[in-house]
Amino acid sequence: MQTIHVSPVKLNLEHIKNITMNNVILRTQKLTKTFVSGRGKAQRTVEAVRGVDLEVYEGEIFGFLGPNGAGKTTTLNMVTTLLAPSSGQATVVGNDLLKNPIQVRQHIGYVSQAGGSDTAANAYENLILQARLYGIDLEKATQRAKDLVERFQMSEFADRLASTYSGGQRRRLDLALGIVHHPPLVFLDEPTIGLDPQSRAYFWDEIIRLKKDGMTIFVTTHYLDEADNLCDRLAIIDHGHIVAVGTGQELKKQIGAESIVVGFQNEKVLNMAKQSLENQVFVQKIYTEENKLHLFVVEGEKLLAEVLRVLDKSQVVVQTIELAKPSLDDVFLQKTGRSLREQGE
Repeated sequence: MQTIHVSPVKLNLEHIKNITMNNVILRTQKLTKTFVSGRGKAQRTVEAVRGVDLEVYEGEIFGFLGPNGAGKTTTLNMVTTLLAPSSGQATVVGNDLLKNPIQVRQHIGYVSQAGGSDTAANAYENLILQARLYGIDLEKATQRAKDLVERFQMSEFADRLASTYSGGQRRRLDLALGIVHHPPLVFLDEPTIGLDPQSRAYFWDEIIRLKKDGMTIFVTTHYLDEADNLCDRLAIIDHGHIVAVGTGQELKKQIGAESIVVGFQNEKVLNMAKQSLENQVFVQKIYTEENKLHLFVVEGEKLLAEVLRVLDKSQVVVQTIELAKPSLDDVFLQKTGRSLREQGE
């Protein structure tokens, strides 16, 4: 395999003069978004985002998680200027979101789930056009296109129309388009959804390289391994509110307890088991996921036998039982009452 040497991306940081001393590159304060749906008597107001306060620090990979319909996408659309907030404030790369949306757009990159490439053009044409739209002259735009094709190992297919690319190849081009103007802050919306494991691994290697080059990454994802292992800090949003912020380890420590996960044949047996266990003094919290019960307890190893005894007394047949240390999905369950795995599926 040929080794390709690529020089680091040189970020244009002149416009970050207004960022505070603690290197906050994105800050939102009481950000809200309200929609009005329906007509006449059927008209109603929907509060999609209800006062979001966030701080993202320069040079980190920040994960943004939330159940479907929790306000995650709406928040992302607001801080990337795609949707105007109903109230609140935000500062993005030193620029006021409401007063200077054009400057915000100039200094961020955004890669949506759908991607932004022109499928009737090849990689070079896409990248040159994107660079020109940011005001970069033709000579520099052409050179940047060549550099990015080399950086993301697209040389073998860069001359073909984007319509012929595989999912992984398309996502490489999407990421290249998102950073063609060298933004210090990049937003990635579910960047690896639908990709095979090899393409996912490659994509995240590139994101880590961007971080090492000094870029800040704001990413939404449903993949637990990405959120837990690759993000420096995480925020969970539910019902339009931020319900948790911290590193993966910090959020797990907030739970404190282990979880006993008990599997059953069907929902009827599950409900019988829940009735038997939910009032036991050793159970701190209890959640259901498909045909499984999650029991949050202290010293779970000592309680496995007690759980089985209670269920046996209630004539409930257990299919599986296991003890699990706190995971990010446990955090998600406790904070939202729903499983991140379920949301991803």
